[in-house]
Amino acid sequence: MKRGGREAETGLAGPCASHERQSADRAAPHPRSMLLAAVLLLARPVGAPRPRVTANFACKVRADSALPRPRCHQKEQDGAALSPPALALSTARLCQASRNCQPCVRVRLALHTAGLGSVSGLQLDFLVLGSNRASWLQVWRQHPEAAGSLWQVQFDCFPVESGRRVLVSLGTVPDRGLSLNQSHLVPAEPAGPEFSYAWHPEARAIEVSVPKGPALTVRLCHQLALECEELRTPFPRQALVSGGHSIVLPYEFLQPCLCIEASYLHSDSLRTKLCPFQPLPAAYGSELWASLQFHDYSASSEANMVMVLSARCPLHPTATLCWKESDAGACHTVPNSTAMESNQAYTVEKVDVHPLLCFKFSYGNSSHVECPHRPDTTWNVSVSVRFLQLLLRVTSTVPASFSAALCLRQGSWCEPEVPVYTITSPESFGPRELTLLLPLQILGGCVLVWRSDVQFARKQLLCPDVARKRFGLLALGLALALGLLGTVLLMNYRSLRKLTTAPRGSRPVLLVYSPDSEEHKILVCALADVLRSALGCDVRLDLWEAGSVGRLGAVPWLYVQRELVAREQGTVLLLWSQGSTRLYQLWCGAAAGSSGSPDPHDLFGTAMSCLQSELQLGRGAGQLGDWALAYFGELCSQRDVPPALCLLPCYRLPQELPGLACLLQGSARPPTWLSPSTLLHRLLTSEMRKCLQGRVELCQLQQPKGAPLARLPAHQVGSVGLSPHTPIARLTSQRPSCT
Repeated sequence: MKRGGREAETGLAGPCASHERQSADRAAPHPRSMLLAAVLLLARPVGAPRPRVTANFACKVRADSALPRPRCHQKEQDGAALSPPALALSTARLCQASRNCQPCVRVRLALHTAGLGSVSGLQLDFLVLGSNRASWLQVWRQHPEAAGSLWQVQFDCFPVESGRRVLVSLGTVPDRGLSLNQSHLVPAEPAGPEFSYAWHPEARAIEVSVPKGPALTVRLCHQLALECEELRTPFPRQALVSGGHSIVLPYEFLQPCLCIEASYLHSDSLRTKLCPFQPLPAAYGSELWASLQFHDYSASSEANMVMVLSARCPLHPTATLCWKESDAGACHTVPNSTAMESNQAYTVEKVDVHPLLCFKFSYGNSSHVECPHRPDTTWNVSVSVRFLQLLLRVTSTVPASFSAALCLRQGSWCEPEVPVYTITSPESFGPRELTLLLPLQILGGCVLVWRSDVQFARKQLLCPDVARKRFGLLALGLALALGLLGTVLLMNYRSLRKLTTAPRGSRPVLLVYSPDSEEHKILVCALADVLRSALGCDVRLDLWEAGSVGRLGAVPWLYVQRELVAREQGTVLLLWSQGSTRLYQLWCGAAAGSSGSPDPHDLFGTAMSCLQSELQLGRGAGQLGDWALAYFGELCSQRDVPPALCLLPCYRLPQELPGLACLLQGSARPPTWLSPSTLLHRLLTSEMRKCLQGRVELCQLQQPKGAPLARLPAHQVGSVGLSPHTPIARLTSQRPSCT
């Protein structure tokens, strides 16, 4: 059992307070008034009750630093209207649940300014006798040109100590010679009514007991900024309790602002208010979130999450982002994702809106998770396995960037590994499908996919079931290949010994190509990866040495690699294409008419200049053993090779890949096709040719059916290794590679 006392009293009481409560009993508050009161409440710091001004016009308020700046809103005054000119003062109380109430002076005024000239505002001057505390308040019209001459203003209210007299004077802004003066004595406060209460959580009710003596009016209410709002129907608003009796008052939800208020039956009675659950979060924690309403205004197209709270109490919980693994799973907090709050609207920007990326609200020692109410997303992804690679298909309805990384699953967690692959969707209307190739390095591995152009995004885990679909046939083929390899080893051990002990891949290979398109770069990377992984060649490719190219410059890097190839008896391999023919023709025209230095970023033109200079120095075709030319047979033909370059060894890929492998390894073509060691070499190069053929087919899948390989206009052709502006999706990674 607990007893209420004056130290817990809150609310407004005085000559106008009872009339305001009776008016509230007769009619529900206007929605606009409730909205303005809520804005006033949410903007006010906790622990400092703010006065308010109401007027019969759209107003704004100014006050000195000694007076908390009131909020001003337009509202017709309750009660009987004053006859202008009038200045009326009365006693009221300015209260809050967590602090003692203090008396204050309410000011009501009515004034006609028709005969005073142009009046922009009114000024109230306050002086507290005995303490000589002075203050002032100005009320202005927001729209002076549309205003009438009648001013009706009510100020709630000027705080004054009990037993003090206050002098109030009214003037105009600018001063038109008008002066109205009034004084008011704030009486000493008698003791308020007493009561005791008992909380019955199982019945969701509070029992209020009144001691012997006069009867009291008691009620439950929600304490707001300046008043205690009654509970909604069907819960009783107030009840009459005789002395020595008690009453049980039910409530809907136990909230921190739930208070008990008691008053005597006569008018202008003091009220005693007690809010016992404010310091007890353990009591109301279980019902706090059930009393709130959450309104989701998240927009996937704008990449932000917005959640608005509707509450009976002036609560300001904190909110962060969290992500779920499933609908019923726990929500893991996202670091550094605190939401911005304004008028109980919580916003987080740069977010990939997803049904499992949620808000986590915290208040006191309790928390609540609220997820977006709409399950739709702006993108989805699927994965399939082709030629020992993962093919990701991303469909997005908005322009965005997506990243993917391989990972090895360990329980419910999958740690991403480098490199991270990124693909970007261009600006377009409607859904667009993007494709991304990843190497399948580990059996049973997974891939993480997420949107990377936002700050907060949930990673989607995809684990393709490739074991039953493809690796059965792969195991069978591998077993047959191992059996054939063992047979060859037994047939000619000596020849195999010579083959395995010979140095492989000790000579460098410099790849030079024309930057036709992203698809052509994919083929260049694929060939480079085959030469490096299968033949062990020391491949020099600008796409793989972006750091050295950026540090030295494109042309100096090419000269350094050319000297390395010449010194170590390597090979400069020209990868020809239809775009190379066009660039070669442009280079020939520029070389014939230009007298200046070459473009410092044009690696293809620089390579052509090197080749021409070596031909002019007298090195014939038989002496250019470190130059070779190759082209992809399905995308180019030998007719596209200029006559001046026909002196070089030319190979059609992937059909003549074995001959190119012999040239790059520095070994002569075997004299017979029946040698066991040669047969083994043929098998290995055949597997490499199939791998390269598969990559060519994958590249053709990314083009429209029947369309040739995309080529760039002359003004859009960039240097080798740079990213030319193409109309297709960009494919990048932390280490540029097509593997």
